[in-house]
Amino acid sequence: MTYRIPEDTLAEVRQATDIVDVISDYVQLKKQGGGYGGLCPFHGENTPSFSVSPKKQLYHCFGCGAGGNVFTFLQDLEGWSFVETVQTLASRAQIELPEVPSGNQQTNEKNELNRQMKQGHELAASMYRDIMQFTQEGAAGRVYAEERQFSEELIEVFQIGFAPDKWEALATILEKNRLDLSVMEEAGLIVNRKNAGGYYDLFRSRLMFPICDGKGNVIAFSGRLIGEGQPKYLNTPETPIFQKNKTLFNLHLARPSIRKRNQAVLFEGAVDAMSAWGAEIKNAVATLGTALSETHAKVLRRNAEEVILCYDGDKAGNEAARKAIPILEQAGCEVRVALLTEGFDPDDFVHKFGPEQFRKQVYDDALPSMSFTMQQLRQGKNLQNEGERLNYIEEVLKHIAGRPRDLEREHYLRRLAEEFSLSLDALKQELSRLRSEERGRQVRNKQHRSNAATAKKGYSANRPAPAHIKAERILLTYMLQDIEMVWRVSEQLTEAFNVDEHQALYAYMLTYYSREEEGSAEQFIERLEDRQLAKLAAELSMQDVKEDCSEEELADYIKRIEQYPKWVRIEEQQREAIKEQDPVKMAQLLQRKNELSM
Repeated sequence: MTYRIPEDTLAEVRQATDIVDVISDYVQLKKQGGGYGGLCPFHGENTPSFSVSPKKQLYHCFGCGAGGNVFTFLQDLEGWSFVETVQTLASRAQIELPEVPSGNQQTNEKNELNRQMKQGHELAASMYRDIMQFTQEGAAGRVYAEERQFSEELIEVFQIGFAPDKWEALATILEKNRLDLSVMEEAGLIVNRKNAGGYYDLFRSRLMFPICDGKGNVIAFSGRLIGEGQPKYLNTPETPIFQKNKTLFNLHLARPSIRKRNQAVLFEGAVDAMSAWGAEIKNAVATLGTALSETHAKVLRRNAEEVILCYDGDKAGNEAARKAIPILEQAGCEVRVALLTEGFDPDDFVHKFGPEQFRKQVYDDALPSMSFTMQQLRQGKNLQNEGERLNYIEEVLKHIAGRPRDLEREHYLRRLAEEFSLSLDALKQELSRLRSEERGRQVRNKQHRSNAATAKKGYSANRPAPAHIKAERILLTYMLQDIEMVWRVSEQLTEAFNVDEHQALYAYMLTYYSREEEGSAEQFIERLEDRQLAKLAAELSMQDVKEDCSEEELADYIKRIEQYPKWVRIEEQQREAIKEQDPVKMAQLLQRKNELSM
C-alpha cells in the first residue's frame, strides 16, 4: 500500500514553500515581467527559455518542454521520490511530517542507504576535526597546516581535520554508533579486510578536507598524505552519494558570491580553491581529481555567466584549460583564463606573491578564451617559417569562425591581419567560407531534430497548430485556470479531443476535480503520475488567457474540435470520389466541406 501524505500536510508544505526560492538554489533567475527566467537546468542552452511563475507556483521550459511545480522540479532534477521531496521541503520549512514509510521498498532502501552514508560522513568529519584540534595524535596535522599557512579561519571554514596513523580509528567509532559497516564501506570510509576479517580505515595519516554537496552535507573527503608514501592526495571513490563528475568542491559556500559577481573561478583541486578563498576570492570552486564535465559546466552556468579558469602554470594546466574552454562555452559560459607564472600552482602562487597579486592575476589579468587559445596555438611553432605560419593562421581562423559575436570576430581578424600584414578582406572571405560550412552542418542537424519533433507533435513553429489543436489547447488552459470551466466543457463537448495527449489530460482532469472540489492546477499537476502529461499541463498553465471565456467563445472552440473529425472523413470520401471519377459526389462533398468552414 502506497503511503499518501495527508492533503492538509501537503497544503502546509506548499503554503510555506516558494517555488522561486527553491529553484533559485539551482538556477540563476532574473525578473521578467510578472515572473522569472533563466537557463533550463534540464538541458543545455545558451539563450534562457526557462520560466518560473511565482503567482501560479509553476515552471516551464519552452525549449525542452520540462514543466511542473516545486515538487516535480526536485523529483526530476534530484531524482527523488515524491515522499522524499516532500520531506526535504518540509524540513526546509521546519514542518514536522509523520514518520510513515512510503511503501516502496526500493525507494525506502535507497533513502535509508543515503541517510546512513551521510551520517557516517558527518561522524567522520567530526572525529577528524576533534583529533586535529584537541589530541596529540593530531599534532602532525596541525604542524603541516601551519607549514602550508592554513589560517585558523580557513581551518574552521573548511572544517579541516586529521586522520590519525591508525588502522581502525574511524571503523571503531562507526561501529560504536551502530552504523552498518558494510554500508560505511560502500560509502568509501572504510575497507573490508576480506581474508583477515573486519574493516580498516581508508584514510590514515592524512590532512582531511570534507567535500560537501550543494546543501553543505559532507558526502566525501580529500586527504593529503603527511609523510612519505603514495598517493599524495586520496579522494573518496565514487559512491551513491558522491560522483566526481557532478560535484564541485566549495559550491555550497561560494554560491552567494558567484551569483553576486555573476562569475565563478574554477580550480583543479580543493587546496587551490581553499587558498583562493583565503586570498579573498570567495567565488572559488574546484573539480575533484577529474576533468571538467558537461554536468560541471551546466551547474556553473546555472549560477553565473562568466567562468575564470585558474589552473597550474605548466603544460598540463594549459592543456586542461584548452579542453575545458569548449565545454564551458557550449554550456553558454563566457570564459577567461588566468595565467600563472610557469611552474606555480595557485596555492604556490598565493604564498609566493601574496593575495593581492593573486587577485589581480585572476580578476584583472585573465585572458579572454580566444586570446588564450591563440597564445596556445603559437606554442612550438616557428612563425618565421611560411608553412607553419599559414597553418597557424588557418587554425586561428577556425576558432574565430566559432565565436558567437560579430564584434569579437572583427576584433580578432584585425589582430591577425595586423600581426601578419594580411588583407582584412581576404581574411573575411575565408572566415565567411568557414562559417558558411559550419552553418550548413548546423542547419542539417537542426532540420533533423526539427523533423523528429514535428513528427511527434504534428505541427512546427513554421507551420502553426491547426485550428482544432489550438482550440483544444486553449480550452485545457481555461480548465486548468478555473475548475468551473471543466464542467462547462464537459456539458457541451459531445466528442473526444482529437489529440490523444489532450484527451488523456482532459480525462484526468474530470476524474481529479470530481474527487477534489477544492483542488488547484498546482495540486492536479502534482498528482499526475504521467510525467509527459504533467509537463503538458504545466506548459498550458503558464499560458496567458483571458480571465473569463464567454459562451460564444466556448461554443466556437467546441465547434472547431468537433468539426475536425468530420472534415477528415469528408477528405477521405473526396479521395474516393476522385478515384471513382464521380463529379456529382465530388460537388456534394465540396459543399459539405464549405458548410463546415462557415
